[in-house]
Amino acid sequence: MDVVSDAISAVRIGQPSSDRVRVGGRWCTRLAPYDGAGFHVVLEGSCWLLADGGSSVVLGPGDAVLLPHGTGHVIADGPSDAAAVERAVPLEALAGGTAARPPEDGSGAVEMLCGKYRLDRSRVHPLMAELPEVVHLPNRPGAHPELRAAIGLLGRELDGRRPGACIAVPSLLDLLLVYMVRSWMDEASTGAWPAVLGDPVAAAALRALHSDPAAAWTNERLAAEAGVSRPTLARRFTALVGRPPMAYLTWWRLNLAATLLRDTADPLSAVARRVGYGTPYALSHAFSREFGTTPGRYRARADRPTGVGVEPA
Repeated sequence: MDVVSDAISAVRIGQPSSDRVRVGGRWCTRLAPYDGAGFHVVLEGSCWLLADGGSSVVLGPGDAVLLPHGTGHVIADGPSDAAAVERAVPLEALAGGTAARPPEDGSGAVEMLCGKYRLDRSRVHPLMAELPEVVHLPNRPGAHPELRAAIGLLGRELDGRRPGACIAVPSLLDLLLVYMVRSWMDEASTGAWPAVLGDPVAAAALRALHSDPAAAWTNERLAAEAGVSRPTLARRFTALVGRPPMAYLTWWRLNLAATLLRDTADPLSAVARRVGYGTPYALSHAFSREFGTTPGRYRARADRPTGVGVEPA
């Protein structure tokens, strides 16, 4: 695994959902804040997005937008004032075709892919935490070809009930999330984690730790893996990541243990081995110190059908 894959896998739960929406004329829909992430892709036409407490973003054909923190927002045919927001209909009304149908000739039609990802926010990796409230990825010639390809494939799969669509659509939605995060990192002019993964020393160390978190890592071994001296590794890694290499490793091992407790039925001894702890007791002690609860209690709470992740107490 790599850092981006692990950061997404740690928070992603359940199946994503999506709708293909086609509207026209005067329309406005509001999406309430959501304990997950939302996205929209404009296939045809243009519209406006206004995030709660933020500025408007104009979306054109091929544009994608990710709301990684589940920010509430309005989407409309144009700039929206308070009166327009009051008239907003639920997205389900638009998706179901019961509101704002486009004219017969298709003029002024707007077609979008709209969806949500369920996320466990109890243990968010700092890479995901520093994503802005709205990630706007405009459609520019030659930019982000993988993202464009995923959008095209997803649009075709949602056209109808093609064989295998029940597997293809969720897989393409997961791929879309990866490509949107990757595209943001490619374009980000600020933010710690694009700089971290752009630094050859820090990136090499992180790749090693995430590839084999259970290994018997030491500062000396990790420095050799990164091809630098131990002081150089400690200085650059700590300055960029915000914590020393071994402290990051401990934090990541415990977060990985929490993910395994949430997503598998593996006994605690197996979880301990997979994350680099010699005994279940050693893992339980470290886990309780980090999360304020035992692994068993954490697993029991994670198994509750809440629909979202649990906050360790």
